[in-house]
Amino acid sequence: MASMEENFPRGGTQKKPSEGKAPRRPIEQDNLFDTHHEEGSQKRKRIQEDQGKRKKLKAEKKEAIKANAKDFELLTVEALSEGMLLLGCVKESNDFELVVSLPNGLTGFVQVTHICDAYSKMLNEQVATEELLEDLNSLSDLYPPGMLVRCTVTSVGKTMDGHQSVKLSINPKDVNKALNTTALRSGMLLSGLVSSVEDHGYLIDIGVSGAKAFLPRQKSQSYIKSANKGAELKIGQYLNCLIEEVKNNGRIVRLSITQSEVAAAIATEEQNWALGNLLPGLLVKAQVQKVTPYGITLSFLSSFTGIVDFMHLDPKKAGSYSQSQTVKACILSVHPTSKAVRLTLRQVFLQPGSVLGQLASSRIGMVVEESVVKSFHAKTGAIFELDDGTLAFARLKHLSDTKKSFKPGAFKAGSKHRCRIIDYSLMDELALLSLKHYEAAKPGLIAHGFIVCAREFGCIVKFYNDVKGLVPKNELSSEPIPSPEKVFYKGQVLISNPEEKKLILTLKKTLVMSKFPVLTSYEAAKPGLIAHGFIVCAREFGCIVKFYNDVKGLVPKNELSSEPIPSPEKVFYKGQVVKVIVLKCEPEQEKLLLSFKLMSRPLEGPQSCLQSPVTCLLFSAQMVDVKILKKKDNGLEVSILSDNVSAHLPTMHLSDHVVNCKLLYHWLQEGDILHRVMCLSDKGGHITLCRKPAVISAVQEEQVVRSFSEIQPGMQLAGYVRNIMSYGVFVEFPFGLAGLAPKAAMSDKFVTDTKDHFVVGQTVVANVTSMDEEKQRILLCLKLSEVGSEDPVAESFSLLSQCFEEMKEVRDIMSRRICCPSAVSHTRAMTGRNPLGLSAVNLLVFIDKSLVAGQKARVLVLHVDALKSAVHISLREELLKPKAKRLTENSQHPAVVQHVAEEFAIASLVESGQLTAIPVASHFNDTFRFDSEKLKVGQAVSVTLKTVLPGDHGVLLAVQGPAKKRAFIRSRKESETVEEGLAAVKHSLCFGDVVKGTVKSVRPTYVTVAIDDKLTGSIHTSQILDEVPIGTFPTSRLKAGQKVTARVIGGRDVKTHRYLPITHPHFTQSVPELSIRPSDLKGDGGTALSPEGDSPSERLRPYKSGQTVTCFVKKYNTIKSWLEVEITPEIRGRVPQLLLSLNPKVLKHPEKSFKNGQALSATVTGTDASETNLCLSLTGVHSLAEGTITLGTITKVTPNVGLTIALPFGKTGKANIFHLSDSYTEQPLENFSIGKLVRCCVLSNEDNKIEISLRQSRTNPKSKNKVEDPELTCVEDVREGQLVRGYVRSVKQSGQETKRAEAPRLQVSSGFTWDEGLNALEVPVSNRKEESSDSEEEDDTQKKQTKKEKEQEKQRVEKELSKIEAALMDPNRQPQTADDFDRLVLSNPSSSILWLQYMAFHLQATEIEKARAVAERALKTISFREEQEKLNVWVALLNLENMYGTEETLMKVFERAVQYNEPLKVFQHLADIYASSEKYQQADDLYNTMLKRFRQEKSVWLKYATFLLKRGQVEATHRLLERALKGLPNKEHVDVISKFAQLEFHFGDPEHAKAIFESTLSSYPKRTDIWSIYIDMMIKHGSQKEVRDIFERVIHLSLAAKRMKFFFKRYLDYEKKYGTSETIQAVKVAALEYVESKSSLAES
Repeated sequence: MASMEENFPRGGTQKKPSEGKAPRRPIEQDNLFDTHHEEGSQKRKRIQEDQGKRKKLKAEKKEAIKANAKDFELLTVEALSEGMLLLGCVKESNDFELVVSLPNGLTGFVQVTHICDAYSKMLNEQVATEELLEDLNSLSDLYPPGMLVRCTVTSVGKTMDGHQSVKLSINPKDVNKALNTTALRSGMLLSGLVSSVEDHGYLIDIGVSGAKAFLPRQKSQSYIKSANKGAELKIGQYLNCLIEEVKNNGRIVRLSITQSEVAAAIATEEQNWALGNLLPGLLVKAQVQKVTPYGITLSFLSSFTGIVDFMHLDPKKAGSYSQSQTVKACILSVHPTSKAVRLTLRQVFLQPGSVLGQLASSRIGMVVEESVVKSFHAKTGAIFELDDGTLAFARLKHLSDTKKSFKPGAFKAGSKHRCRIIDYSLMDELALLSLKHYEAAKPGLIAHGFIVCAREFGCIVKFYNDVKGLVPKNELSSEPIPSPEKVFYKGQVLISNPEEKKLILTLKKTLVMSKFPVLTSYEAAKPGLIAHGFIVCAREFGCIVKFYNDVKGLVPKNELSSEPIPSPEKVFYKGQVVKVIVLKCEPEQEKLLLSFKLMSRPLEGPQSCLQSPVTCLLFSAQMVDVKILKKKDNGLEVSILSDNVSAHLPTMHLSDHVVNCKLLYHWLQEGDILHRVMCLSDKGGHITLCRKPAVISAVQEEQVVRSFSEIQPGMQLAGYVRNIMSYGVFVEFPFGLAGLAPKAAMSDKFVTDTKDHFVVGQTVVANVTSMDEEKQRILLCLKLSEVGSEDPVAESFSLLSQCFEEMKEVRDIMSRRICCPSAVSHTRAMTGRNPLGLSAVNLLVFIDKSLVAGQKARVLVLHVDALKSAVHISLREELLKPKAKRLTENSQHPAVVQHVAEEFAIASLVESGQLTAIPVASHFNDTFRFDSEKLKVGQAVSVTLKTVLPGDHGVLLAVQGPAKKRAFIRSRKESETVEEGLAAVKHSLCFGDVVKGTVKSVRPTYVTVAIDDKLTGSIHTSQILDEVPIGTFPTSRLKAGQKVTARVIGGRDVKTHRYLPITHPHFTQSVPELSIRPSDLKGDGGTALSPEGDSPSERLRPYKSGQTVTCFVKKYNTIKSWLEVEITPEIRGRVPQLLLSLNPKVLKHPEKSFKNGQALSATVTGTDASETNLCLSLTGVHSLAEGTITLGTITKVTPNVGLTIALPFGKTGKANIFHLSDSYTEQPLENFSIGKLVRCCVLSNEDNKIEISLRQSRTNPKSKNKVEDPELTCVEDVREGQLVRGYVRSVKQSGQETKRAEAPRLQVSSGFTWDEGLNALEVPVSNRKEESSDSEEEDDTQKKQTKKEKEQEKQRVEKELSKIEAALMDPNRQPQTADDFDRLVLSNPSSSILWLQYMAFHLQATEIEKARAVAERALKTISFREEQEKLNVWVALLNLENMYGTEETLMKVFERAVQYNEPLKVFQHLADIYASSEKYQQADDLYNTMLKRFRQEKSVWLKYATFLLKRGQVEATHRLLERALKGLPNKEHVDVISKFAQLEFHFGDPEHAKAIFESTLSSYPKRTDIWSIYIDMMIKHGSQKEVRDIFERVIHLSLAAKRMKFFFKRYLDYEKKYGTSETIQAVKVAALEYVESKSSLAES
């Protein structure tokens, strides 16, 4: 496009008079060429003005084509007629048709029945047999997009929507029907389709009746390898066939499809082509007759004339055509009646068999804001230039929305318009534009289209402008589709995603015709909105309804219908269209609640906002008021007052107090209103409410968790018991989360039956102990010692106050139907009747006062049981006449219990006789008490008053005991081992007494024994056996109910849980501590507990550091990371984490390795800071002496220095980089990270500086592993000839730099490097024979091994085996032997890098043949699909042969590689190998061979040029450029010249490179890409003056404004970087002048 102005006139200069009138003349006919002689005078006059004096035409010649605008009008559908021959390009392949791109932006369709007769026959056979034929290939397999085909028009009709449709045929009998056997000549290029596959070739259908065309197999091999990817030709495949030989007057024809021969085929006069049998796609040599702005006319084959419109001129030569110039052209179309021939000069058509390129799919549909009109054609359309500089075409019908709105004056050259790229014409290499205002395919849009194909998953629907969408199977209309092809349908967009080119539609009639609003987003889903949707899922919980744009909502089970539906999945079905109303939507969480019940919901308008408190409750736990509708067995059926939605309030959710729950349920009646009720859950549409104050308070104070991810261990949460099982209780929390409290974690007391401790629905406070994120499980603890408040007095008083407040509420409901407490009244004792029908029970019967029936008495009401309708009274005189006394808060008073209820007790103050209420429980979880702990009537207690006035309750409120924590909620001390329920019964037992008893219960560390009916003792696990086997569980030897004989060895105080001395005065009131050890039972006495007093330090004094003791596991403390153990009933110990084991695996999950009650052997290391516990070690380490092996934790990694490791006993050690491994590695710290557990050996411990080593030879000295780099501690350790590897510690001036010699490396050009350092540390492999011999020697030296030593030896062997297994499974471990490599390649056989490493392994040992064998194995093993992996191995084999083989072996491998891979890649790799190994002569010969074989490949020329320039052969490179321009197509010339020039800049002569660029730019001055490259090269290699000269030239070119802006910006950036302020200003002035000149030109 050197002169754009000539090809696309901008207008405004020397307009011809006739041009202005042309649009107003009526169109007389549609023919492109007017061959009639009769014309009006005006037309004749115009032709005379355009062409000058008209010449007379000879009679024997055809009339010359008139060179006017009408003659060069583009093809239109109206100009096509049946039988017209066209050259087309496959645009799209569908199952039943081909979409073919035709010249001038037209499109046609080839039905599947118009391919060829053989293909149609196979189709009929498949339909008849209803079985798939193996030989029948789909159109998409046979016709890839971009293939050029010859076709003929079979019909031009209209579709149902009025659009014109062009039907085509590529059947050779239709395309070549003008040919006969006598017209066939050698050298003709015909189109043919494979009709049959024979042994020695193929029968080709060329459409000539009576002619049998045969394609020999050898003539098809090159095409099959290069174009057909090695696959055999298939029936129905389209071929460009060259006739090689014609026999028997055309009845037998031999063909060839060799690409080089086909590409060189040109139609000549000797082939006797006639105007009647000319075919599209033929190449001809033609002469230019006339050049016009609209196109040119050509003469070809001596007597034929054709035209080339402006679209099909060669863009590189446009404007340079001259009369009588000889050009190469390709026939595009032949009209059947007028015989008008159209040709193309575009280079891509001048090579038969080439494939046309596609436009990037991302460009289709793109909107170009400013596209510039290059030229306007009144009859066809306009040419535009897009933002990227490419040209595009818009037809007249696409220039405006309607014919009336079209204004030709708006499309003057240079005008800018906003347009959309709607398609791409492959035949014209132009984008097709439209200026219409398209409606985006938004969800809900109604669209019309055709079903083009049907699949199992749905139908493909095609709309205008080639937009396609998918209608899923469940979105098809309920009406059956009679024929899927070409059925005109109206659909609606469901999902539109332009970025992913995704368009989903529905054909459901109800959705398409719906009058309701389209719901396309969650934000639009306002409460009360009614819309149509379709069901995608129906389950027991309800239905999920889907709308547009993938919006989904839930219809709960209770909203499906006014009548209950037990099984929604049986009533509703997937895909059913339904009408729903929106109840609630949360757009942020994409939650949508819907209902099918429309009639019961009053609406004020179509968009009435329906308030639904139910849904508010679902997400925000809102407080509401409810009205009781009905009382059921398990609760109340209520109605939420805000919108009359029914809900369920369980009985146990009426209060936190179990008694008050029953009380409220008993006295509440239908119609009563309850305030402050919270929605607890809404599962399956079933709404559950809660009135528990503790739960409501937790939600309001945000002391709740809403999802599993929010839960953390240690959290305390308020909830309620959901279910009680024999193994524990399940606790549920607000928002649906639940956890399990195991039986052992339910209470601090021994739990015999879980149902004795809690009831379903009871309020509890739980402590989260652990979580399982994978299974979403939570473990809880309900023990008071874990969840108890820091101020139990305040908490117990709060419970008491709440209980009385709720009782007051009940009294209000009862409306004074019962008496209040403390009211003095006269009534008949135990007999008679009273107005309320209440019975009185006197709990205290006084001996000194007798009563008779009918006697009146003055009594004091203690408590009114409204549930049982009973009144508890007292006749005591001191209560009937209380004394007035001034009381103060928190004062302590003695009191006597008068009555005990479930939640509280009534006591009377001894001093004044006033009644006070004290709580029975101090916490929600304090529900179980032994009989000895329960309050009894008449019991003396001490109370602390909290109120001094009776108030509305009638009694004072107090708490029991002083203001301190009570014993039964005390946190368990570590010294406590026996159940807290053991009562301190007075006994006469003394130390040494032998007693008999029955085992009551067995725990891991102790056993409780019932000595008699009242007295219970305890046996610690250490007091069962004299010698405890390590690893066993002593308490498991005893069973519940077993009779035992034991000796008393001590006693424990119940209150303090301390072991009392034998001489203690309270010893007879303690819990006996027993022993059943045989040694204790045989002796007269035994070992008394705490013989030296009660001081902990005194008890621990006998234990010395290094002493071995037997201990028993109590539990592993995850927070403190230590193991808690018990040695005796009174001695406890702790084992820190690092001293638990020498195996790091054990420390990852210590709780799994140590079970409660397990016997362990430990070494005493000292006492803790409080001197109350022993510090123990299970590894035998009690001090960090030199040589000690222990575990440590990495705390710091210092590069190039080493590791800092935390050791036991709070010490810290340092491991130098030299002591990390027995083998040298490139990255010694790579496998170490902070927090990793490592096994280490102490090297020295001096001045609190501990040096440690991680070498396996030190940490596991018994292992037989080979030490590659032994430890060097002194000079004597170094031997002559020893290979020493290490790390540089320091570099000094006196030092000498040394380098380790390396073997030559085998280079692989594809990116792999052969390295002798591929192997790493050797794997520690145990030698079985050595082990056996060692064990025999040990047997000789130590004939007797103790049980403990045998156990340790067994553990040591297991540890070594586990280490070996871990080493073999380590993914980071490097292979060291051939077996290791065999395992690796077996696991990943297609990985070329593993095979190459395997080859390198053998090459290090100079085992060349083994390396070759590995390569051959790799080539056989790697899958044939992994072409690149196979190529990598071939390249490695070539490398190997080049370095270690001969030229003969290298050539053999090379020939095989060419046979099995893409030849060009193999040639290039071998050339690189030659060049890198400095075999320049062989490389030069190979490149010359490549130039002959791959002369069409631009990359070969460039690589050879690079090779020559690197060797300094500049003149040879210049000659190579001349050869390249002769061998490569014209379209590649400019790029090749540019690349050669760039290579000259880098490796050759810069001056010659500049000359090449200047010569190129003189021929192609508007190639901005060449200018840009030239500027880049000059900036790097030229002077500033030369660069500025180039910039000055380029900114004065006549280019598009966008291109000029780019160069001005580059010029300005250059001056800012290298210039001065004056030069910068000069550039700005030049830019301003350019803008002003453009503005003035536009105004003129």
